Amino acid sequence: MVNSPTLSSKPNQAESQETKTSLLNTQRPVSLTEAKMLLQPSLHHHKASLSSTISYSHSVPWKTPKSTLHQTVNYKIFPVITCSISQIHNYGTVDYERRPMIKWNALYRRISLMENPELGSGSVLNQWENEGKRPTKWELCRVVKELRKYKRYQQALEVYDWMKNRQERFRLSPSDAAIQLDLIAKVRGVSTAEDFFTSLPSTFKDRRVYGALLNAYVRNRMREKAETLIDEMRDKGYVSHALPFNVMMTLYMNIKEYDKVDLMISEMNEKNIKLDIYSYNIWLSSCGSQGSADKMEQVYEQMKSDRSINPNWTTFSTMATMYIKMGQFEKAEDCLRKVESRITGRDRIPYHYLLSLYGNVGNKEEVYRVWNIYKSIFPSIPNLGYHAIVSSLVRLDDIEGAEKIYEEWLSIKTSYDPRIANIFIAAYVYQGNLDEAESFFDHMLKEGGKPNSNTWEILAQGHISERRTPEALSCLKEAFATPGSKSWKPNPANVTSFFKLCEEEVDMANKEALEGFLRQSGHLEDKAYASLLGMPVTGDELSTKEDRTGDQIDDEDGSEMLVSQLNGSL
Repeated sequence: MVNSPTLSSKPNQAESQETKTSLLNTQRPVSLTEAKMLLQPSLHHHKASLSSTISYSHSVPWKTPKSTLHQTVNYKIFPVITCSISQIHNYGTVDYERRPMIKWNALYRRISLMENPELGSGSVLNQWENEGKRPTKWELCRVVKELRKYKRYQQALEVYDWMKNRQERFRLSPSDAAIQLDLIAKVRGVSTAEDFFTSLPSTFKDRRVYGALLNAYVRNRMREKAETLIDEMRDKGYVSHALPFNVMMTLYMNIKEYDKVDLMISEMNEKNIKLDIYSYNIWLSSCGSQGSADKMEQVYEQMKSDRSINPNWTTFSTMATMYIKMGQFEKAEDCLRKVESRITGRDRIPYHYLLSLYGNVGNKEEVYRVWNIYKSIFPSIPNLGYHAIVSSLVRLDDIEGAEKIYEEWLSIKTSYDPRIANIFIAAYVYQGNLDEAESFFDHMLKEGGKPNSNTWEILAQGHISERRTPEALSCLKEAFATPGSKSWKPNPANVTSFFKLCEEEVDMANKEALEGFLRQSGHLEDKAYASLLGMPVTGDELSTKEDRTGDQIDDEDGSEMLVSQLNGSL
């Protein structure tokens, strides 16, 4: 690793380091100025070995005796561009309610911490009113915003359903319709979202609602429908700003048609539509995804010369991701230092990216430095933060360090997040230690954790490696039956490995059983997915979804690496 030339030229390094240590040990809240000082990368650091052997302490409750991992856990980094519809801040109400204080927060916590989510948000809202509390529309929309922020789409949609059943109290606007459409697409599918769009009065179908439907098509990689819709939006004059172009560039990025990204940029220039920060960030990612550092750097220079644009931390995290993909770690670390210098306010998300990206360049010292600063600034760390640090340490073969962080998380968690457990279970499976993986699985259950579909698939992968088809099928059956499995698809590599094993073992019954699960789930209606499995497409209509399994990083294998380019308003 190359040391920062700026830091190395300072004469008072020891004094500066002493100040940093003092700040990290202080119990008072750290100011923003002090935080920026702490975020200066360490002067001396060494690339962590990615092949070191880690022995485990027997004090860890899920450990089986004499358990050691001998191999490196390798993870691939893939930039995935996602987009979200607007975060609405202007809420029209029937009785012109005044903005309340923080009462929405208590309601949000009650909904998000429901012991039985199957009862729905409506049951919580009914109980809230039975207690004599009358939620305002602003409060409910603020709750929806927070639920969407943490991807609790089902619960957010249930809040809107509850309001819709009380139209005499809540006047819903086109902005609300756009958010509803977005949530419906995520929870009930694009087809249901299309029905909702059709049912709306023409006065509601403004650029925000069209944009939400376009976003749904793009998120599901329905290229033909997206291109047809944006042509309709052009005819209506709804494509006069950057956002629709950004959404379409997102689609072309994710299906690897990078030349179409360039065409979108050219169309914007021809129509004098200014590129915004998201346009530039997607363009940078497109260039980097093609392996062209020179072209990416040219776009960055153009970005710097645009006086209306101020490169943000996402710009440099995107470039860092691309440099890591190209193996240019020194340039990646330079970009990460720029990420650190652009953190403003009390935004947690940049720290999650820093933890993951420093892990991917192999710099364990910087991972711990950022983690300590993160904890010194914020009084509490969300599950996503713990997921980021644990995932990075596992990638760096610092399993002992990851276990210590995990134990810390266990002591303060408000709910058990199976995604964190999945990191350890996957590590053991990938190293061929299925017994250890199952031991950790049992430990998770004892801690009150509920396995998700990915948990079961990881265990199935372990059984496939051990040539245990009945056990593998049993795990996959559980994965299909787990709540939330509608948004999950088994990895094609695992499915094809299972089929191959069944053929070698002449076990056609288990093969046909898995084929049945795939048909019942509707996954074989996805033309691209079915073709990867070598299976015929089912259903009367073929999905226009593109392959989403190639370069898309799985939520369980480092979801903090997602480079979200579009968080602006529709």
